[in-house]
Amino acid sequence: MERVRYSAHPTTISLFFNVVFIVLVLAVLNWAVGRVFPKAVLTQGELLVVYVMLAISSALCAHDTIQVLVPMMTWPYRFATPDNNWEGLFLSRLPKWLMMSDKEIMRGYYEGNSSIYRLDVLEAWAVPVLAWLGFILVLLWIMMCINALLRKQWTEREKLTYPMIQLPLEITEGAERGAVSRLFRNRLFWIGFGIAGTVDVVNGLNLYFPWVPTILTPGFGQSFLDLGLYVPSRPWNAIGWTPVSWYPFMIGLGMLMPVDFLFSCWFFYWFWKAQRVITSAFSWDQTPRFPYTNDQAFGAYMAFVIFSIWLGRDYLKQVWRCMVGLPSDVDDSDEPLRYRWAVLGIIVGMAALVFFCTAAGMSAWVAVAFFAIYFALAIAITRMRAELGTPVHDLHFTGPDWLMSEVVGTKFFGPQNLVVFSLFFWFNRAYRYHPMPHQLEGLKLAERTGGSQRRWFWAIGLAGVVGGIAAFWAMLHLQYVYGATARSGTFGPEAYDRLVSWLNNRQGPNVQAAIAILVGLGFAMFLQAMRVRFPWWPFHPLGYAVTESWEMNLIWMPLLIAWVVKLVILRYSGLQGFRRALPFFFGLILGQFVVGSIGNIVGILFDIPTYQFWQ
Repeated sequence: MERVRYSAHPTTISLFFNVVFIVLVLAVLNWAVGRVFPKAVLTQGELLVVYVMLAISSALCAHDTIQVLVPMMTWPYRFATPDNNWEGLFLSRLPKWLMMSDKEIMRGYYEGNSSIYRLDVLEAWAVPVLAWLGFILVLLWIMMCINALLRKQWTEREKLTYPMIQLPLEITEGAERGAVSRLFRNRLFWIGFGIAGTVDVVNGLNLYFPWVPTILTPGFGQSFLDLGLYVPSRPWNAIGWTPVSWYPFMIGLGMLMPVDFLFSCWFFYWFWKAQRVITSAFSWDQTPRFPYTNDQAFGAYMAFVIFSIWLGRDYLKQVWRCMVGLPSDVDDSDEPLRYRWAVLGIIVGMAALVFFCTAAGMSAWVAVAFFAIYFALAIAITRMRAELGTPVHDLHFTGPDWLMSEVVGTKFFGPQNLVVFSLFFWFNRAYRYHPMPHQLEGLKLAERTGGSQRRWFWAIGLAGVVGGIAAFWAMLHLQYVYGATARSGTFGPEAYDRLVSWLNNRQGPNVQAAIAILVGLGFAMFLQAMRVRFPWWPFHPLGYAVTESWEMNLIWMPLLIAWVVKLVILRYSGLQGFRRALPFFFGLILGQFVVGSIGNIVGILFDIPTYQFWQ
């Protein structure tokens, strides 16, 4: 879907619809088997292990991970010319053991109609693929160790709600009895399913038969109504692209989120737009990137990390006491990993990452700072998913490579550090895919189904190994068949174009960007303090953080609709009424997921375009 057809993009939202669809099919088959062989049915826990392992695997071959990495491994050797002077600028600085530089081998990769299943091709790719695979597994290992330390605090003590696991739980409910989930026996579910599914079926038919009218388009679905077109004059045109969209599944996901966070998502989306309008009105936009919205958002995420650590400070003290053998209020005997082993795993993993970076040419202290920022963002995203269930968290161009080079300045790091920054572009371009929340959600599913935390821990680890191998194989297999540029766009040049601009235009520290980070941190702290002090305070600090992202353009309207609907239901029917209405919204999600998945399968089988319900 994502690489060859460049369609649907399931890994750009928090709940991967390809994984939900597969588990739904397995649940239906499990029910059918149970009718004939009752002892052969899979339990709910076993089905959910499949769900989590598929989610981790999908995250590794996602739109923002290995789909970006593989073309990056070849791009500079394929497209270096005397005109762009890449050879003089950085080609000699690229670590050969991380790249694939054989031009004859890469010919089949770019032109297609070839095969990876030749000894010379496999040998050429083996070293860089294995090196990057080892790097990926170390990243995943550190994330798992961090989750093992934080799981009890977030899951058992704070009792975070984990909204993203609610639908998989509903789908697989009753599996061990060989029964159909109660969700599928609810009339409201089928009404929601029918509404969402019908929209996609009719719009899909319109793709082939133009005389079939579309539903809720133009202006909705994929034909966006852009509000920016209606304000062509300064300063109002600074709002830029402002699409009004209508995604039924996103309305359903929004219903699983807290009301204050729902409100904050659409409110702060327009808050960022207002900043741009004010900037234009006062001509502050003469300064490139002002008002540094990415940096403000990064500061807000860091405030959330600080707050989360502060909230769990007593727990972390007890973890330390348990780790060193002192009397403690926490017991790690049933945890995914003993706390001392988890801490040791983080230390050893970080040492391995630093060794990898120094072997590639990065300074050791730069590597430590880089991954400290990366894992801080990972913790914030994981906590945000567990507490609020945000459907997107892309954070485009907000990773440590962007922030360090901008705030500290490219002059400070030297060419070789900048080269390695660029090699890490593939997992820092955006964080829509992030595997760490899926890992923690897997441990929560283990708790909900009464499974062994440690067995789930190692199953999730196995998914990383097999999923990483499968992702590299799938990418290379498909590209040697279809060609890397013949049927889809590629992210290969993005990192290297940025690197060229860094090397040709070395910049000093950006004080304004640093101030923007502090402003974002301070404002998020203020919002959190007000939220704690006043129960009626409607502004959530993470709404401020997450809405400065590209994908919020697509979903602000569905989340606004969800906020209004949820508010009305709670106001007039109460919590019980809301719970009775939830099957309808699960139906909206599954209606689009099922019809969209079947449509994509049909498109792949017959090599025809299909209607895309997302993006």
